Amino acid sequence: MTLDQIAASAARIAEAASAVPMRHFRQSGLGVETKDDADASPVTIADRATEEAIRAALAAEFPGHGIFGEEFGTEGSLDGPAWIIDPIDGTRFFLTGYPAFGMLIGHLQAGVPQVGVVRMPALNETYLGIKDAGATLNGALIRARATTELREARLFINEAERLFAHDPALFARLCKTGHTRRMSYDCYPHAMVASGQIDAVTDIGLEPYDFLPLVPLIEAAGAVITDWEGRALTLGSDGRVVTAATPALHAALLNVLHG
Repeated sequence: MTLDQIAASAARIAEAASAVPMRHFRQSGLGVETKDDADASPVTIADRATEEAIRAALAAEFPGHGIFGEEFGTEGSLDGPAWIIDPIDGTRFFLTGYPAFGMLIGHLQAGVPQVGVVRMPALNETYLGIKDAGATLNGALIRARATTELREARLFINEAERLFAHDPALFARLCKTGHTRRMSYDCYPHAMVASGQIDAVTDIGLEPYDFLPLVPLIEAAGAVITDWEGRALTLGSDGRVVTAATPALHAALLNVLHG
């Protein structure tokens, strides 16, 4: 299959799987549990059921491909063609009835992101990016903004509480950076860079399934996404991520991050 065909299948699988969390959204009986991780992250029956649905669809359409998901770990090898899944990116948003939770599906070749899908089930939006090709939102081409000056930038600071606890001085610098700032979480701000709504996002404490599906989307839209050292994101990256609309803006934001 070509990357275009793989991307079309991934988008179709994400859109079909959206029905699973939407059956539970703003409903009772979510069976909330707390993960044994540093953040005491919540997990619900919707997270698990959504990942099961995506895994089943991928296994049927792409037999032999490896799969790495947030809820059920790794099946098969990630050295060749593989998939990476975050079934509900923003479980806390989901739990509180806020519609900005997403679904992330990425296709990797030898660990390198090739196709990325950001599906927003409650908003009925599908962002799709293909390596060395274009980016789309519900089938229409999208492009990042051309902002190069940091003073003009619309900046989203993701995981602000965590960032403040980690580095109060850096948090203070970011709060004085750009033209407009907003505190947020999860995948949607990154997708909004791709669609030209905002200019940049800083993020911290992410896992590979949180950021690798974003890479083809961001880059296909003409923007830049790396770790805080400016390095390409990989399965081994440390979870600190910066997205910016242009290389010049990205370089300026790296300077802020490093004081």
